[in-house]
Amino acid sequence: MTGLHTLGRWTRDRATATPHRVAVDDRGVTLTYRDLDDRATRLAAAFADAGYGVGDRVATVTGNSADQVVLFFACAQAGLVLAPLSWRLSPRELAEQLDRSDPALVLVEQEFATLAATALERLALPPATTGLGRSGVEAAVPPPTRRRDPAPARREVRDDDPLLLLFTSGTSGRPKGALLTHASCFWTNLAFSRTVEMSHDDVVLSVLPQFHAGGWNIQPLLAWWSGARVVLERTFEPERVLQLLAERRVTTMMGVPTQYLMLAAHPGFAAADLTSLRTAVVGGAPMPEPLLRTWHRRGVALTQGYGLTEAGPNVLCLPDDEARERPGSAGKPYPHVDVALADPVTGEHLDGAATGELLVRGPGVFAGYFRDPEATAAAFAGGWLRTGDLVERDADGYHRVVDRLKDLYIVGGENVSPAEVEGVLRRHPGVVEAAVVGVPDERWGEVGRAFVVARTDRPTDTEDLLAFCRAELAAFKVPHHVELVDRLPRTSLDKIPRHALRARRPQEAR
Repeated sequence: MTGLHTLGRWTRDRATATPHRVAVDDRGVTLTYRDLDDRATRLAAAFADAGYGVGDRVATVTGNSADQVVLFFACAQAGLVLAPLSWRLSPRELAEQLDRSDPALVLVEQEFATLAATALERLALPPATTGLGRSGVEAAVPPPTRRRDPAPARREVRDDDPLLLLFTSGTSGRPKGALLTHASCFWTNLAFSRTVEMSHDDVVLSVLPQFHAGGWNIQPLLAWWSGARVVLERTFEPERVLQLLAERRVTTMMGVPTQYLMLAAHPGFAAADLTSLRTAVVGGAPMPEPLLRTWHRRGVALTQGYGLTEAGPNVLCLPDDEARERPGSAGKPYPHVDVALADPVTGEHLDGAATGELLVRGPGVFAGYFRDPEATAAAFAGGWLRTGDLVERDADGYHRVVDRLKDLYIVGGENVSPAEVEGVLRRHPGVVEAAVVGVPDERWGEVGRAFVVARTDRPTDTEDLLAFCRAELAAFKVPHHVELVDRLPRTSLDKIPRHALRARRPQEAR
């Protein structure tokens, strides 16, 4: 590895400095830093021996696991790109992402074998497939499958080589694969360490899925860089999380507001032992002020922030002491991150207190969308990443997210594209047209509301439409409300004004 900022050496450095410290606690099964580095190094060598090279993608369909952590660092050493795909997707959605990421190998956890097999059946030339861990890929690496790639060059790993391929929703309804390089991850974690400090004595509870940028770049990777212990959880269950906080003496964790709400609403929250939890990081959506006060009463400091996958994801940060004084704010940029506001119409940069589209620049920004040069070009303006979010900056330089210029909405921390849901609804034989918007929800932050114009010659109802969506979409994308309407509103340019639909009361739908 020749790059100054490649992540492959992180486990090697920790194995030298603190070999016997626990790196991963995976449901009670622990992995030391020496074991983590030994397994990752052997797997990296096995990949090379099997013919894999720099830039080859290795996709996974798995829950959070120590085996995937081993795989991540093996990919970092070998110059491979880890593409962790969501097990929440429908077979159709998963097949689309497999086709677009074009992996040389797919690693599947047994729990998701049926989902993966159904998705792979949809591909004209399915890639090689095996399991994760010692009994799977670490025992024998299958030869790579190449569909659209030539054989890769055999060379040392560089800073600008991609390391993670993460799918993120877009307003077009077509998920895009964002590429994070070694340098992106290095600088993102360095910036995070300068704001939310971490040491080898920390115990991190990681509950975000590893198919999200936050499952790696918000705490876990920094923990492994620092020599801390990461407690991995596969799913979020409030009672289990409260138990782990006490039993594992967790010092820090990250979650979305919906998760903190579920914890606070649990009957055992008031009596739960939170004495070890010195700080909790909040992301995905703004933290409601009443919920903020609830956690403060339990003595837990909350660091809030704003980010997006394409930025690594960390952009803005609001430490706990400032959050108490500035409720609703997303804070100031992390170190090594530059932000600006631009007029949404003219693109002109705005000075001082202003409201405009948030732009981001810095070494943590992604390298572009995989095999999508048009979308990559559209994501940037003059070297700045366009977030599509309308943000207000006050005279002191603090930022508050006002609204999304794009139409995405966030359900429990998961981005949902209205266009994708609308496309599914329009495929129903009883639907003429459909529009979907995000509406506020106390539990999930936002949920989808669909407005559907049905065919007169083939009537349908809300239950039939919801069942159709459940078969075609991940559960979090399925609208919580479906309303049959006679027509959809249109502007003079024949566009549907989503803001008008968001403002409608249910009884105003028709």
